[in-house]
Amino acid sequence: MLNSFVDELDAPVIPMAQAWGRAYQGALGPLIDLSQAAPGYPPPPEMLVWLGEAAASPDFTGYGPTQGEAKLRRTYAAHVSEIYNSKITPDQTHITSGCNQAFIVAAMAVAGAGDTVLMTNPCYFNHEASLAMLGIKSAFIECNPDNGFLPDIENIRVALRGVRAFAIVSPNNPTGSIYPKSLLQEIYQACRDAGVWLILDETYRDFMAEEERHALFDNVDWEERLIQLYSFSKSYCIPGHRLGAVVAGESVINAVFKVMDNLQICAPRAAQSAVAKAIVPLADWREANRIEIQSRAQAMRQAFSKLDGWHISSMGAYFAFVKHPFEKHASIEVAKAMAEQAGVTCLPGSFFGKNQDNYLRIAFANVDVETIGLLESRLKGFSL
Repeated sequence: MLNSFVDELDAPVIPMAQAWGRAYQGALGPLIDLSQAAPGYPPPPEMLVWLGEAAASPDFTGYGPTQGEAKLRRTYAAHVSEIYNSKITPDQTHITSGCNQAFIVAAMAVAGAGDTVLMTNPCYFNHEASLAMLGIKSAFIECNPDNGFLPDIENIRVALRGVRAFAIVSPNNPTGSIYPKSLLQEIYQACRDAGVWLILDETYRDFMAEEERHALFDNVDWEERLIQLYSFSKSYCIPGHRLGAVVAGESVINAVFKVMDNLQICAPRAAQSAVAKAIVPLADWREANRIEIQSRAQAMRQAFSKLDGWHISSMGAYFAFVKHPFEKHASIEVAKAMAEQAGVTCLPGSFFGKNQDNYLRIAFANVDVETIGLLESRLKGFSL
């Protein structure tokens, strides 16, 4: 017998999309992979040097501090403090092996088997699967496409009854939607009033404009209700090195410490050393990449404006949630056929929740502006 919580999960979706792409015969040119969100440009030379130096050093071959390397925690705490004009301390940070792990340890810190965590529909599928493996129930609040796939605050207040935490992603995966500062504050207040933790995954925050950043750390009691998650993967182009972070009050950090000590002991140490060196000097490089991603978003708008029946319902940071014109077909059929016939891989909307079959998630940040421009010709000739 297998663990039923694991056995009942669907197969991982990214390998499925990649298999569709391998079936493409290349008739229209090289495969355009818009399935898994990954930086479509390499890390800067300095990052490669710092990674190499740390990997070659015996100083980082042994076990490290479970909470993270002291230098990285100090540097990251100062960085978050600067971003949000607040005061975050190293004791309020914990380094993890990627943001998926950050979510798991945060969820385990505040919820247990049989408890319920509220999420949005559509939602990031790894969050739902992680909770299911732990025996934690998921509840969902619908996001209206006519409202940019943002949840309604009154519906949130009702849905918070009886749950341990509300987990949201902003900028969102899969829709790309960026939660307005005012809405995030209302959500925080609703969670506080209901005695519920707000788990805010900000993996893609470095691709937002400065004026779009929230002010949740201004709340004097933020440590009692807010858990912020982050990934270094996209911003520093190192997804293979698996590095993420949690910012929370010390009670949560202490609980995360216990989980991590049994889960992994410590996050990759060479990557921690390199990122600690990179945060300050690569600020301009990160900003240039944010501007580049904006240009790719504009290229998406231009390409799809010329396609009859296709509509970008929401877009931001790395993703566009696109309504396809094949209403009589399930989104998995559309995505599979697009990969095999048009050489364009993306993910079906159904992978992200119920009633999402009219949509496809396109990770447009994966490729450059010129490649995005090819989508017009690829999809104009595509049919089912």
